[in-house]
Amino acid sequence: MHWSLPLILAPCVGSFLGVLILRLPRGEDWIWQRSACPSCGTQLHPLELTPFLSWLFALGRCRHCTARIPLFYPGVELAALVVAASAAAVLDGWLLWASCGFGWVLLTLAWIDQRHFWLPDALTLPLIPAGLLVIWLQVPSRLWENGIGAIAGFALLAGIAWAYRRIRGREGLGLGDAKLLAGIGAWVGWQGLASVVFIAAASGLLMVLVARIAGRRLEMGDSLPFGPYLCLGGWLVWLFGPLRLLG
Repeated sequence: MHWSLPLILAPCVGSFLGVLILRLPRGEDWIWQRSACPSCGTQLHPLELTPFLSWLFALGRCRHCTARIPLFYPGVELAALVVAASAAAVLDGWLLWASCGFGWVLLTLAWIDQRHFWLPDALTLPLIPAGLLVIWLQVPSRLWENGIGAIAGFALLAGIAWAYRRIRGREGLGLGDAKLLAGIGAWVGWQGLASVVFIAAASGLLMVLVARIAGRRLEMGDSLPFGPYLCLGGWLVWLFGPLRLLG
């Protein structure tokens, strides 16, 4: 039961993350403002907010105006469950809870960056002290390695962003990516940074290839968010460690 509780709570957490993903970029209140139908604005009752079930029973439509409820809502709840399940597969105890928190923040950041090309400091920066605290509680002797990981993660992407701006005369990577990698570095240590960046770059290139195969035209000047792929790399390296050839 110690590992099942995060899975039981994950859809509820995902429902909250959905609110955060939608409201934080808009500057809206994401704590006290009650949830409402995105089409008609009718405030929803608690039974209408039950993860998964309320969407299924309503057949994906608002019972007040019959407008379609986007798949985003059950999608983020399912994604939060996948995060908890993947963590529970390899971890337990307090570290499972800490890892779920890390994964849920990464999920939120990835989703916001994908939709808005923005990685809010309110979510990236707390990853640094949180990661250092978890490592200090788990393996105190590794604290310096993860401190270096945070510094190196920021310096790496900030340096690349500066060089790109100097060479191309326009923005490439934002400092949000550098702050995110700093937060990830605080969790995985400097030894895991190369694997995180490799996984991020490889998965990003794979998505570009899939988009091309699907018929989407991508030009050299098109912008692609890098945050979602950094989040994927950070999560995989945290759970399974650095790639053997890069760690």
